[in-house]
Amino acid sequence: MKALLVLALGGFCGAALAGEAKDAEQIPVEQYSYSQHLDIARVLSMSEVPNVCEVVPARMTYEDSQGQKHILEYRVMGNGCSNG
Repeated sequence: MKALLVLALGGFCGAALAGEAKDAEQIPVEQYSYSQHLDIARVLSMSEVPNVCEVVPARMTYEDSQGQKHILEYRVMGNGCSNG
């Protein structure tokens, strides 16, 4: 009985993750420009900034005030520079 429950939950979790991946594939990545007005109601996720000393791309997934998801790509300075 426990094995059946584990299999059922595993299948459900796999389907949920596949659904999230499918949603992410359908959302076009928008390139940020400084003149762009952003309607950010809720930040869903942000990519990690690597420990390098250079400008790198980063992404933020967010919902706007209408509840639509967006993926925004922007440039950020890496965390690997020391003030020394």
